[in-house]
Amino acid sequence: MHLSAEAIGLAPALAVGLAVAARGGPVSRLRLAAGAVGVALVFAAFVTQLEPLANHTFLWAHLLQNVVLAEWAPVLLVLAIPPRLAERASGFPLFRPFVALPLWLIAYYTWHLPWIYDTALRHPHSLLHVEHLTYLAAGVCVWWPVVYGRASAGAKAAYLFAAFVLASPLGLLMALIPRAIYPFYVHAPRTWGPGPLGDQQIAGVTMAAEEALVFFGAFAGYLLRFLADEQASGAFSASRSARAPAARARPAGPRAAPGSARPRR
Repeated sequence: MHLSAEAIGLAPALAVGLAVAARGGPVSRLRLAAGAVGVALVFAAFVTQLEPLANHTFLWAHLLQNVVLAEWAPVLLVLAIPPRLAERASGFPLFRPFVALPLWLIAYYTWHLPWIYDTALRHPHSLLHVEHLTYLAAGVCVWWPVVYGRASAGAKAAYLFAAFVLASPLGLLMALIPRAIYPFYVHAPRTWGPGPLGDQQIAGVTMAAEEALVFFGAFAGYLLRFLADEQASGAFSASRSARAPAARARPAGPRAAPGSARPRR
């Protein structure tokens, strides 16, 4: 067990925050489960052997931690927010799609620049924590419009597809560049596992595959919902248009001639 700041500080803080947010009304079991799994992922990523591997030996381990903080945990934490609280936060500027997505991409690409990446690893008790908090905050922002946004299913599908297309090149570049680009891991002591270039290629392929699974999978789900909504709307319109001619063709009842009097009894 490795008692990192994220394991003994961040994960408990997230759990307390979700508990406070759940006060004042019933919370579904699904939301409770999402919050518990999200907190557990953060805790596991920084309390297990993954923590020393990420900080001292392997790039793939560090990227796995980053993925947990920037993608997996945020969507679960957002799902755990009660709707009444989400409604209050709906107007927050950073939760708007055209703000959240660029913010998340900037965070992802900036922290993966080699000199910034290495500097953070050489300051594990300060700058590295800032990196992790940045990933988590940006991840919450990028998932918020998907879970609580008022846009149509088609707009959400386009948003997720844009996130997938714009984020995927990072992992692909890391996998295809023919040399190791992070000096910290080039000079890291290794007693087992792949060398620096193989480590980077594994990290890049894993990152690209994970983003395809998460974002493209979510995109496919919203696209199917959009198509189902369109089909239902088209069927409703077709039904209305079919009933309209029938109503117009229905014979009207006998009408009294203008000026005629009603028969007396």
